[in-house]
Amino acid sequence: MPKHNFNDLMAFVVVARESSFTRAAAHLGITQSAVSQVVSGLETRLKIRLLTRTTRSVSLTAAGERLLQSIGHRFDEIECELDALTELRDKPAGTVRITCGDHVVKTTLLPRLLPLLREYPDIRLELDINYGFRDIVADRFDAGVRFGETVDLDMIAVPIGPDVRMAVVATPEYFTEHGLPKTPRDLVAHRCINTRFPTYGGVDAWEFEQKGKKLKVRVDGQLVFNTSTHVPEAVLDGVGIAYLPEEEFAPYLNEGRLMRVLEDWCPAFSGYHLYYPSRRQPSPAFSLVVDALRAKRPAA
Repeated sequence: MPKHNFNDLMAFVVVARESSFTRAAAHLGITQSAVSQVVSGLETRLKIRLLTRTTRSVSLTAAGERLLQSIGHRFDEIECELDALTELRDKPAGTVRITCGDHVVKTTLLPRLLPLLREYPDIRLELDINYGFRDIVADRFDAGVRFGETVDLDMIAVPIGPDVRMAVVATPEYFTEHGLPKTPRDLVAHRCINTRFPTYGGVDAWEFEQKGKKLKVRVDGQLVFNTSTHVPEAVLDGVGIAYLPEEEFAPYLNEGRLMRVLEDWCPAFSGYHLYYPSRRQPSPAFSLVVDALRAKRPAA
C-alpha cells in the first residue's frame, strides 16, 4: 500500500479548523486553488468525501470529523516537538499564542515581552484580544491570561501581577447631582455603565464583599460595552458610574477627575495569571515567555 503524503493531511486539518479554503491558504502560504486540489486529491485517494463545500461555507462530513479528531492533535504534538528542538540552537524560536484582555496587554504583557522579542528575534508573539473564556486547548493557544480565581484547577497558573481590587467610580459632578451610594444596593437607582462579556452572554453583575458577606448587584444605564477600553472615557464624560479594576481608573483618581465610592465593599483578590495545560511540554520559546511574565516577589 503506497504511503500517504502528510502534506495533504495537514492541508485538510487546516481547512477543517479554519472552515475556509481562503483562510487555510493564507495560513499555509499557498494559493486557494492549490489547497482545494490537495484536499480533493486526498478525498480521491481515500474514496470518501471529507468536506461539504458550498459557495459560502465549508463544513465537515462525518468522515471528515472522525479524521480531524484522530489526527489533528498529532500534528499539534509534532509541531510542539519541532519547537522543542530549538533547545539545540543558540536562539530559541517559534510562535507563542496567548489569549487575553486588552488592558493586561498594555500594563503587563507588552512591557515585559517586548524586551524578550528584541533579545530573541526568532520568537514570534501572537496576542488574541478576547474577553470570552476561550478553550485554549481546542483553539490551539499556548496560554491565556485571567484573574487567578477564574482559572480552571487542571491548569498551571503562574502569577504575573499583584492582587487586584475593583473600583466603583464616577465624576465628582455626577455624585454632586445624584448623591453618593451608601451600599451596593443603592447603585440600582443610579445610571451605571455596563459590560457584556461573551462568556456569560448577559450583562455582568457587579460583585461586592464586606466582612465575608458577598453581594451581586445588577445595575442599569444607557451604555453597555463588550470591552473595558472605553469605559473610563465614558465615565469622564459624565455618563454614569463604572466598575472596573482600580488600576484602569488610577490616573484619573490621582488627578481628582474621578471619585471612588464603596471602597470598603471591594476587597483585594488574586490578580492576573498566565495559565496553560499541565500536560503541555513547553517549548524553549514558551518557557522564556513564562519567565519574563512571572511576577517578581518583592525582596524581604
